[in-house]
Amino acid sequence: MSDLPFGFSNRDDDDRKRGDEPSGPGPNDPLGFGIGGSGASGFDPAQLGQMLTSLGQMLSGMGQPSSGQAGPVNYDVAKRLARQQLGSTVAPVSTSTTSAVTDAAHLAELWLDGATTLPAGATRTVAWTANDWIEQTLSTWQRLCDPVAEQISGMWTASLPEEAREFAAPMVGMLGQMGGLAFGSQLGQALGQLAKEVLTSTDIGLPLGPTGTAALLPAAISEFSNGLEQPESEILVFLAAREAAHQRLFAHVPWLRPQVLGAVEDYARGIRMDFSALEQAAQGIDPMALADPSKLEEILAQGTFEPQNTPEQKQALERLETLLALIEGWVQVVVTDAVGDRLPGAGALAETLRRRRATGGPAEQTFVTLVGLELRPRKLREAAALWRRLTTDAGMTARDGVWAHPDLLPDTNDLDSPAGFIDSVIGGGTTTFDDPLAQLAETEARERAEREQRDSGPDLGKDGGASA
Repeated sequence: MSDLPFGFSNRDDDDRKRGDEPSGPGPNDPLGFGIGGSGASGFDPAQLGQMLTSLGQMLSGMGQPSSGQAGPVNYDVAKRLARQQLGSTVAPVSTSTTSAVTDAAHLAELWLDGATTLPAGATRTVAWTANDWIEQTLSTWQRLCDPVAEQISGMWTASLPEEAREFAAPMVGMLGQMGGLAFGSQLGQALGQLAKEVLTSTDIGLPLGPTGTAALLPAAISEFSNGLEQPESEILVFLAAREAAHQRLFAHVPWLRPQVLGAVEDYARGIRMDFSALEQAAQGIDPMALADPSKLEEILAQGTFEPQNTPEQKQALERLETLLALIEGWVQVVVTDAVGDRLPGAGALAETLRRRRATGGPAEQTFVTLVGLELRPRKLREAAALWRRLTTDAGMTARDGVWAHPDLLPDTNDLDSPAGFIDSVIGGGTTTFDDPLAQLAETEARERAEREQRDSGPDLGKDGGASA
């Protein structure tokens, strides 16, 4: 399988030179099956019937689709493949390890109380195995991956000429099943690898686990600690502080989670496909040869699909990239202030995590593979620098108050040049930033009052006329 998202080609290759236009399949015949386009052959229902027979035989050899194939990605296949990568046995978390995780989280929460105005966000802290991580986060991955997969799957129908769509409906359904298997396979491989490496439930910057649940993965943390100079107990507390800080932010900034996931959906809606590479790959392939599953898998998975970077996509990617950088940068500053001199090796641990990101750690690999997004380390550094300057110049309360509303957050330009943003916070008056939760409640109450006034407008006018 390709390491690129659902068989995408690399975005860096968008400007590569292409050869002459192929003389074979046209834009209305992306797979080279002769089901449309101009010329003497035109649409051939008989050939389509042969294709349906071949695809039916191929799918029957794979077994009936399971309940996980209700959407564009077969999540049963994804889960099965992810678990296979972990091996047949995954050792359960011992009682002593669970107790150590709970104690580390409790200590981290106490330290965080003095570093942020946001109260504790986790109602419980648990120790997960890699299998637990797969099981508990799959529903969030479904929301992240479905929009992208749906857009790509829809391209099969969109590329057909109008006269062929009625005849091709069964074939499109079969191709949808094949796409679900291919996408599920790629997702399973990515999640299986990621499950071995993630240290906490928010290690990639997203709230992947259940609401209010902070989770650490002791086996991965132990592996991560090998070769480091710090004791594993200190590393556990440091990572518990990072997890708790993420939980505080996502719990007490209610718009943040839907904003992050919504940016992924906006990206997916902007996908436009260029089928020229697909045409070249399929040119000369006998349709009957597709009874061999490896042929269709090769077409689906070798990077043949090329997403065109539309302006809408670029804007969505920029918003998501900036938002994730702001989350990570805020957590970095808050945790640094919380652990302070309490953990002598905290600075070295923070640097180790930064290098982990810079060299393509699990966060970058997963987003590139599944979403097509690369979270650039430069953005992380600049976001952390902005939050640090804002803390120093405006104070902790003003810094946390920026999260009261999405319109108050810095944008990409502010990360590049933070002085103007910081001046606007300092000079914007204290009422906006003193109490972020009170400010958010005030905004919601005002908007609710305005809606109620609009809804009651006609009745008031009717009464007024009667009185006159």
